[in-house]
Amino acid sequence: MPDALDDLARDALGIDALRPEQRTAIDAVLAGRDALAVMATGSGKSAIYQLAGLQLDGPTVVVSPLIALQQDQVAGLHAATGDEDLAVALNSQMGRRARRDALDGLGAGRARFVLLSPEQLANPDVLADLEEVRPALLVVDEAHCISEWGHDFRPDYLRLGAARHALSGDGARPLPALALTATAAPPVRDEIISRLRMDDPEIVVGEFDRPELWLEVRRFEEEPAKDAALLEAVEELEGDGLVYVATRRAAEETAATLRDRGVDARHYHGGMPAQEREEVLDAFVAGDIRVVVATIAFGMGVDKPDVRFVLHHAPSSSLDAYLQEVGRAGRDGEPATVVLFYRPQDLGLRRFQAGAGQVDADQIERVAAVVTAYGDALDPARLADELDLTASKVTTAVSRLEDAGAVELTPDGRVAPLRGPEDLEDAVQEAEQAGEHRHAYEESRIAMVRTYAETRDCRREVLLSYFGEAFSGPCGACDNCAAGRSGDEAAEEDDRPFPVGTAVRHADWGPGVVQRYGGERMTVLFEDAGYRTLGVDLVVDRELLVADD
Repeated sequence: MPDALDDLARDALGIDALRPEQRTAIDAVLAGRDALAVMATGSGKSAIYQLAGLQLDGPTVVVSPLIALQQDQVAGLHAATGDEDLAVALNSQMGRRARRDALDGLGAGRARFVLLSPEQLANPDVLADLEEVRPALLVVDEAHCISEWGHDFRPDYLRLGAARHALSGDGARPLPALALTATAAPPVRDEIISRLRMDDPEIVVGEFDRPELWLEVRRFEEEPAKDAALLEAVEELEGDGLVYVATRRAAEETAATLRDRGVDARHYHGGMPAQEREEVLDAFVAGDIRVVVATIAFGMGVDKPDVRFVLHHAPSSSLDAYLQEVGRAGRDGEPATVVLFYRPQDLGLRRFQAGAGQVDADQIERVAAVVTAYGDALDPARLADELDLTASKVTTAVSRLEDAGAVELTPDGRVAPLRGPEDLEDAVQEAEQAGEHRHAYEESRIAMVRTYAETRDCRREVLLSYFGEAFSGPCGACDNCAAGRSGDEAAEEDDRPFPVGTAVRHADWGPGVVQRYGGERMTVLFEDAGYRTLGVDLVVDRELLVADD
């Protein structure tokens, strides 16, 4: 039977029926609990904070990474409710008068939602103004951006845990937090919870399966053959689509080649002027461009339901990124084609990119020494300047030291020491170990990309098991299942030493969880060592794993 929440969803937002995941997350937030909702694009994540915020006693602060996303959500709330004062935005493009009017609307209770970027929360004046209106909820949209395991890590998100506590004022309890994301494997979920300093959050994970997507991998040994096959596929496929490539140069050259072959294509990457990127995005969404050839810079904020294909010229950096990228196809529920054009050698570039952001012990020690010697909160830009390190290196070193409990980020993004100079050696050693764990984890995620690309099993099963979702093929909508290959790797239930989802422990790699079986092999996600694939016979014969009660 409909209840008050159903009535509010229908009357305020025009939603006929709430999903169970939405209801669970809303109930948690209204009860004052922290919550993390991992739900596929188009499944109604925004409705969670909107319906909760309409019932809370105080405004809702929504952190969103892009101004375009903020503006879309403000416009959506205005359109759905007919209340032009209900939501406001705070961003760098606003003048002083517009900012003051927005804050006055919050203070007077006319506005119930304020949307802003994480950079805005680095401004002490903004923090003070928001604390004054006594917010009831902090929402972190695209929450995977806070995680270095995430495929779209943004350093500005790291300060949100501290900002949350600053917004809590003098309250006995921290401001409740709601984190929203469309894709987060278990390690990403864990880091979101840790970085936001969540306390026993309600974790809501929806289904990741997109049955309307046809999943396929085409393997090649030579680059020219792969290039030619991709170009031919774009020409043959119908409708609008995306082609993901690994580099800016590849984006420009591939788009130009497609145009020479009569395909209406444009490139998109982070090196383009912002206005040009916006023009390409707007034209694609409007249907004025058939194909966009892009790096990973393209994606967040794309709201185009009728993308009929997503092709990858090279593997993504992780299956987290791959699911997010291919998820931009078929959002209207109609069939769409997803193809990875794969050479095993392509993974070498991903390994190089994964290692490029690493810091060594000497760099960590130099950052720690300056922070502890200074004794007070320090601007990371000053650290970079004094130590002649790039901003990314400083960010990584600070993250490692934060993992070790040696430093913390203040709400305005500065780095404050938590230990004295006498603990410097221990802090650096712990930070270095944390970095080694992360590097091993990153390597294991790339190995899982290889598993997906080279498996003869149901591709949908491999992809979903990575995110902890149980699925047994054949799916009937991937190349392996269509060719009858997936049965070749089916494992008998009786031959499995541990059921999927079992907590296990390895002598060297520590605790983990069984993710999937494929033929004579099993995949386990270890807390420190990442994803590992083991022979089932070896696990049994050598007793490599034990149940971790």
